Amino acid sequence: MFVVLLLLTGCGSEVKTIYLDEMDLASMQTGWGQNQLNKSVDGNPLTIAGQVFEKGVGTHAISKFMMDLNGHGKQFSAKVGVDDESGDKATMEFFVMGDGKILWQSGIMKKGDPAKAVDVKLNRIQKLALYVSDGGDNINYDHADWAESIITFTGDAPVPVIPAKQESYILTPPTSPEPRINYPRIFAAGQSKPFLFRIPVTGEQPIKISATGFPEGLKLDENTGIISGETANAGTCKIEVTATNQKGTDVKEIEIVIGGKLALTPPMGWNSWNCWGLSVDQQKVKAAAEIFVKSGLAGHGCAYINIDDGWEAAERTKNGELLANEKFPDMKALADDVHHLGLKLGIYSSPGPKTCGGYLGSWEHEMQDAQTWAGWGIDYLKYDWCSYDEIAADNSLPEYHKPYLKMRKCLDAINRDIIYSLCQYGMGNVWEWGGEVGGNLWRTTGDINDSWASMSGIGFGQEQSSPFAKPGNWNDPDMLVIGKVGWGPDLRETKLTPDEQYTHISLWSLLSSPLLIGCDLTQMDEFTMNLLTNDEVIGINQDPLGRQAVKISDEANKQVWMKKLSDGSMALGLFFTGSNIPEEAFSWDGNPQSAKVGITWNELGLQVKQTVRDLWRQKDLGVFDSGFETDVPYHGVVLLKVSGAK
Repeated sequence: MFVVLLLLTGCGSEVKTIYLDEMDLASMQTGWGQNQLNKSVDGNPLTIAGQVFEKGVGTHAISKFMMDLNGHGKQFSAKVGVDDESGDKATMEFFVMGDGKILWQSGIMKKGDPAKAVDVKLNRIQKLALYVSDGGDNINYDHADWAESIITFTGDAPVPVIPAKQESYILTPPTSPEPRINYPRIFAAGQSKPFLFRIPVTGEQPIKISATGFPEGLKLDENTGIISGETANAGTCKIEVTATNQKGTDVKEIEIVIGGKLALTPPMGWNSWNCWGLSVDQQKVKAAAEIFVKSGLAGHGCAYINIDDGWEAAERTKNGELLANEKFPDMKALADDVHHLGLKLGIYSSPGPKTCGGYLGSWEHEMQDAQTWAGWGIDYLKYDWCSYDEIAADNSLPEYHKPYLKMRKCLDAINRDIIYSLCQYGMGNVWEWGGEVGGNLWRTTGDINDSWASMSGIGFGQEQSSPFAKPGNWNDPDMLVIGKVGWGPDLRETKLTPDEQYTHISLWSLLSSPLLIGCDLTQMDEFTMNLLTNDEVIGINQDPLGRQAVKISDEANKQVWMKKLSDGSMALGLFFTGSNIPEEAFSWDGNPQSAKVGITWNELGLQVKQTVRDLWRQKDLGVFDSGFETDVPYHGVVLLKVSGAK
């Protein structure tokens, strides 16, 4: 509802006001969570340096909102600042822009700084934009408040500018009806421990699979491609696998390593958190496993079905045994069902007394829980720091190491391979020591969400961890946020545009990151399947050399990342990230943005002509003498493979 002021302009028209929280803010972008009206982004009273404001909008950096004033604006006023609920290291900067120019900026603001008053004249301004930057330190609990935000205007009210929705487009060629043996092509298991590996094969069914050179104790089901059994023969063997159907035959070599590190390539699969949150249950997990096979995802290498938080019973038994709650009536039967499909089952716990969701953690029951999980048939453990803050004496490295070393010893004592995923959000530069405490992978960052600010801030912030990635030890920038997500029972389409989703998958593949799908698999559309089933892109992620990409070039709004591959070639990601300059963060004329992004062979240390292949389109682009340059869409990518021309 507008408030009409008893004030007349020189031409006799009324001057009216509208509060920002009275507008339709559906198009207001936020770096995390949801924008809140008259509340902070966490749903608390708007509070800046102890001062509470009744009206305003709570958001999270990086935040963007544009409105069309049509030249009718008179004034914009507000009180802005860092909400008191923010993290102690939160920094941000507020900008008010009009028609491509900065009209007001706050300077860098920190938690505890008093609110700053905004008072901007809007005469003749056509488009007004509000922007909150991350202060240059990446988004980290950067909760921003536009308190008491008021626009005065004459004539028609301001109208939010809603960016045109980008239509999805499919680049991955259709899966060939001929049989094809895909990635991973190397697999590790423990000596004299249950072995399970589903050979990833696509093509028109039925497909018969045969192999030679197995270690003693292992057997192959020729109809499913599932290898199972147990072998005491430590070492490495190479088996020759043949897949045949009515359309043809494919032969590939697969390497089996017994008795060494697990996870010699980044784990691929699904995790329940980004779609179901705490509403996960046994039927949802079983459905995900079945979809893996029916949809063909298992044929493209997806193997892990991981249950996140929310499965634990409220109390342990008298003997201290941890049970599943009523949502999971038979965890052992669930594991058996998943294993029958040739897939693996993962679970979640915390070294503290409680999980992040308030369920029972493994504190003082570590060995007992490891034995329980082994008895159920668990293959993967995500071990989340959560309430261990209550236990840790301080923030020293020995305290960070302690709970993870303790569980590592327990996992080593059971007769089952369990991939060990450390989840403690990058504290103490975990990438430098995660392998030393026995982790197969470790989170390098806070939780991801489906905003460009979150995904890009995390993905493009991984350079410092690159030297520490290798087979069996992977940096984990969190799960994928494509498809239908929601973190609870109510799902919605990801907020990432199609271009941003291509960037997401390309970047995670270059980074040798675990590829854990976070959407509801039962509602995947053709576009999402296209993102998850491109075997040339997956091959970059699953390359056995195990290198993580490094940043080669970084201009104001363009980046080039390079990953060395086992065949001597290189994978390149050419990204148009968009500018960090606030004025350039908006499309003032409404037209799609793009940019030329390129690299010279000299920058890559190459001296000869190179063949360039587009990996998404699976198409050779030609031989190039000195480098390569191409158009890249806004927040998009061109993913290439570069190899010496023959």
